[in-house]
Amino acid sequence: MSSKKSQRLSFVRHAVIACVAVLGALVLTATRACAQAHARSAEEINGDLHMEMTPVRRGTAADSARAAGVAALLRDALKPYADTTAAVAGGYKMFMPENKHQKIYHFTNNWRAVQEAFRFDPAKPTSLLYKKDADGRFVLTGAMYTAPKRFGPDKLDSRVPLSVARWHKHVNWCIPKKDDTIRWLERQDGHAVFGPGSPIVTKSACDAVGGNFHDTVFGWMIHANVFAGDDPKAIWGDEHAGHDMHAGMKMGMDP
Repeated sequence: MSSKKSQRLSFVRHAVIACVAVLGALVLTATRACAQAHARSAEEINGDLHMEMTPVRRGTAADSARAAGVAALLRDALKPYADTTAAVAGGYKMFMPENKHQKIYHFTNNWRAVQEAFRFDPAKPTSLLYKKDADGRFVLTGAMYTAPKRFGPDKLDSRVPLSVARWHKHVNWCIPKKDDTIRWLERQDGHAVFGPGSPIVTKSACDAVGGNFHDTVFGWMIHANVFAGDDPKAIWGDEHAGHDMHAGMKMGMDP
């Protein structure tokens, strides 16, 4: 075999080996990505098991006008609370302040939460909602209204039209027993054992893992992101954005 032919064969061999290595790396990367996608899908599926949404209603011009009116009143009422210091001075306290990495920070006024059970005042929401920017500063995004878990669709619609926005309620939670909060971290077969990421949705299954079962937690809620613009979808559209919307809130439950 000539020297040139030998060099060509050697080059081809190394090229093939290199291609196989690259292909293997791509397959491995794709496999990992696929596995991660399935893991996220499992969490999302579990989250859906614990989220009850109000039914969608056919919209009317009156509904749109009423929802826009609620948003306008809320936007004006929130202007003084751009700084969390003003929120605290106004009776709002951060929910779960020990959790430094919440997706949305809820500053809640307990007295207004009580009042929400008996009346609806668009200018007096239960909670103020903040997110942290890249510099770690709190940015006011809107507010959250609440309603008793006993309310039916008609009562909720009378507050914020169901054709424009959907109220949500967290249901069928299995949580650790009192003084056993470390168990929030438990996982089984790749799933969280407790809380909104768990596949457990019945009292019997919750009893089997030594937890406390709650058929409903927190009551009805709806977010109004009034500083996201004038588009109703931007204002009212995140109430079913995922089971992690109230990330961190589970740790504040009193079993």
